[in-house]
Amino acid sequence: MSHSPWQSPLDRRAFFRRAGLTSAFLTGVTSVFGQQPRKPPFVPMARPAGMVRVRGRVHAGAAGIAKVAVTDGVSVVQTDARGEFSLVAAPRQPFVYISVPRTHVIPQNPTGTARFYQPIVASADGEATAEFALVPRRASSDEHAFLALPDVQAQDATDMAMFHAQTVPDVAQWARAQGERPLFGVAVGDIMFDDLALYPEYERGVTQMGLPFFQVVGNHDLDFEARAAELTTSTFMRHFGPTYYSFDVGAVHYIVLQDVHYHGTGYVGYVDERQLQWLEADLALVEAGRRVVVFMHIPLESKQWARDKKERRASPSVSVNNRAAVYAMLSRHKVDVISGHTHENEHVFEGDVHEHVQGTVCGAWWTGPICHDGTPAGYGIYEVRGETIQWTYKGTGQPLEHQLRVYGPGSDPDASEELVANVWNWDPQWKVEWIADGVARGPMARRTGFDPLSVQLHKGDDLPKRRTWVEPHLTSHLFYAPAGASTREVQVRATDRFGRTFTAEWRRPSA
Repeated sequence: MSHSPWQSPLDRRAFFRRAGLTSAFLTGVTSVFGQQPRKPPFVPMARPAGMVRVRGRVHAGAAGIAKVAVTDGVSVVQTDARGEFSLVAAPRQPFVYISVPRTHVIPQNPTGTARFYQPIVASADGEATAEFALVPRRASSDEHAFLALPDVQAQDATDMAMFHAQTVPDVAQWARAQGERPLFGVAVGDIMFDDLALYPEYERGVTQMGLPFFQVVGNHDLDFEARAAELTTSTFMRHFGPTYYSFDVGAVHYIVLQDVHYHGTGYVGYVDERQLQWLEADLALVEAGRRVVVFMHIPLESKQWARDKKERRASPSVSVNNRAAVYAMLSRHKVDVISGHTHENEHVFEGDVHEHVQGTVCGAWWTGPICHDGTPAGYGIYEVRGETIQWTYKGTGQPLEHQLRVYGPGSDPDASEELVANVWNWDPQWKVEWIADGVARGPMARRTGFDPLSVQLHKGDDLPKRRTWVEPHLTSHLFYAPAGASTREVQVRATDRFGRTFTAEWRRPSA
């Protein structure tokens, strides 16, 4: 069985030792377990120990802003007509924060990350104040766009240099082309690969990309040496604020959830009760039937288990174990969930919830141009008009039209006479057809298999060179067609649910 970095840190440590990696790297891995202290040493965030009454105001200049949701991460209140609020914060909640309204610009830290929160600093008598100054939007945000960037997952300076050389300019170029359209980005977890001292380098990338960014906690964004699970996000919070929150842009209500629960020897996908209480209160202010987009790192349910056919249910480390509770809370709304974590692309449907499990910024952990299912390293582009969302997966450095890859007969040893196409952002509303020597041949057959390029780049104990534990993963977005010896040229035509058609061609090599 192959080992992957979404397994527990204990599993990774044993694997790296067996692989005979350098002592310097092993020092970094064992420090996760507290045998050697992290430098600089971890210091838990200061948190108020008792109930605190927080009074404050949300305003734009002299004008108060009414009906803005304000929370401590448990209860939710709204501002009155003067923009004022009063909230009794639960013990040890570190922040008071707002759900930025659609009518106002997303406030930012100097680095460009979103700043919608204030630390709760209580007086001796348990009182605190907080003020949120917002800037009105100059025009409606009903038409806007956002980017989803799962798994930057930079482990060292080499990874971070590739992020800055490849991803940052690609995103910045896209953003510049959008004109005055409101934009934001979301880093969908695993921003780091355990070394949290690299967060400032990610923030430098956000500054250069030129749009406000929200952050999601991933399993590699944690302080593993913290004395309790509740403290494992302390470094993340020092940089980015709360780990779960909401905001509005246009007609869409956006929610970020923390679904990584570290238990000392590993982690599981899980949304805790305090967060569920907050989610219930947050959604109570959102009209039934409204479009909601939820970001989380670990998918609600990865379908790896169904493809691999080795397990009877989803692994607890690649799916949310209490997802039924989350589905139930989302049931009143039209919901898209955007997740990462598994370094592959798939679409999962549960009732009215459509989950986009995205390919990753780092691909197969910065070892080359693709994820281990053949999806290009890249990010998601989501364009919103009213409550209608249209999405595209963009390979880093690739044009938007690059949506499939075609391999000739023999590329899959289990289908030696068949042509193979990988259509990585496929969902059941796509249509994939083939044209052989100018003759339309109809639909291609979808089957589960290994992407041939991933096999070439990743399969075997010595590949890929940087991280030999990476292996190809089975995917269900491969399409097959019989291309006999007389076939000279094939065009594969893939039409997505929005009516956009993408093509790729294969020509038989000359003798």
